[in-house]
Amino acid sequence: MIKIKHHGAITGVTGSCHELVLNADTSVLIDCGMFQGAESAGNESDNLKLDFPIDSVKALFVTHCHIDHVGRIPSLISAGFNGPIYASKATAKLLPLVLEDALKIGVTRNKALIKQFLKLLDKLVQPVEYKQWNRAGGCDGLKFRFNPAGHILGSAYIEFDCHVGQQKERILFSGDLGAPYAPLLPAPKSPWRTDRLIIESTYGDKLHEQRRSRRQNLQQIISRCLKDAGTVLIPAFSIGRTQELLYELEDIIHRNKGTTWQDIDVIVDSPLAARFTQHYRELSDLWDAEAKARKREGRHPLAFDQLTTIDTHTDHLKLINYLKSSGRPAIVIAASGMCAGGRIVNYLKELLPDPRTDVLFVGYQANGTPGRDIQKYGPSGGYVYLGNEKIDIRAEVHTISGYSAHADQKDLVNFVKRMRHKPKEIRIVHGDSEAKEALQKILQSVCGATEIIIPGS
Repeated sequence: MIKIKHHGAITGVTGSCHELVLNADTSVLIDCGMFQGAESAGNESDNLKLDFPIDSVKALFVTHCHIDHVGRIPSLISAGFNGPIYASKATAKLLPLVLEDALKIGVTRNKALIKQFLKLLDKLVQPVEYKQWNRAGGCDGLKFRFNPAGHILGSAYIEFDCHVGQQKERILFSGDLGAPYAPLLPAPKSPWRTDRLIIESTYGDKLHEQRRSRRQNLQQIISRCLKDAGTVLIPAFSIGRTQELLYELEDIIHRNKGTTWQDIDVIVDSPLAARFTQHYRELSDLWDAEAKARKREGRHPLAFDQLTTIDTHTDHLKLINYLKSSGRPAIVIAASGMCAGGRIVNYLKELLPDPRTDVLFVGYQANGTPGRDIQKYGPSGGYVYLGNEKIDIRAEVHTISGYSAHADQKDLVNFVKRMRHKPKEIRIVHGDSEAKEALQKILQSVCGATEIIIPGS
């Protein structure tokens, strides 16, 4: 009997890793992500370890290349896995950059070892086209198809057609689904049918702001912040959120020609984000109709005049000192999105105690991350621990949930509702318990005959 095992993303929103078991000798993995925040082991290298056997694993399927979906791939390969790694063409391009960065931060800075790993990774990765059925190598009776998920560039939900003995079944893994009307990427389209669905639930209990209102909100918050002659810090993932924000900021600046908006410095302080942004520009054929139209007009949504990128660590430290002493209005976008590492931490250490500073959260902050603590305690003038340092929060703290790259409750429900033939079973993963339970309840009212399971509960 075909089984599904979960090796992550069942106690929260990180560590996505699911195993589709065809028989005792054959299985495949869907994602192999790293745990973060309260779900992590505390030690960065421990978060990369595998806690399940891989003897039967013949292939890995990658829905997209956020670290909570791919961060344990180095451990998988070091444990002896040498099967194909299937990914969309865009994900195949971005994956080496993500994993190289993850290894440098959490495992080793030995260039020779990293180069050796990337060489091996290159041999295993097999790019596939969207919307085409393929046979999985080493897995008799298994076909698969990648479909655009609209979450980040290259993201996909994956359909599997399984034929094992007398059992025939279509099983769909959603990965992370994008929100309709999000900047840059087309929204995901529901499949015609599936028998079993494994669906994310990050915002299973929330509704996002509409696109127009959240852009107005973004403009209003930043306009107010900049009057203080301070810095607006936006923690953002290097891939996905950063490019969407740049796209929206370019549009705000374009609509406000002749105003002080044209003098604002927009700074991306992340070499990784800069490389991803370059790939986004190169892969503009994957953009949505609106973004393509702007490009045809001669605009440059991801490379406008006010945009500056910071590369070296020396320049990064100089910029922090300059902003701290000068009070020049600027918008700084830096990783990590949950403030759990990366260059954003240095900005927060120096600028959180300054009342001229504003911190703007535009994405989900997982339990146990510094981002969640700043979001929760910042408005009341609390403090946060960054590393072992206690940092007082005198900065203003704002949240715009509408800029999440995740589908909200309505979008998740619509993804199921728009299937002509509803699943017999739905498994809800990748969410906090409240989000999963809320989504379970509303899905039960939509498709009453479907068994809706929350694994691990």
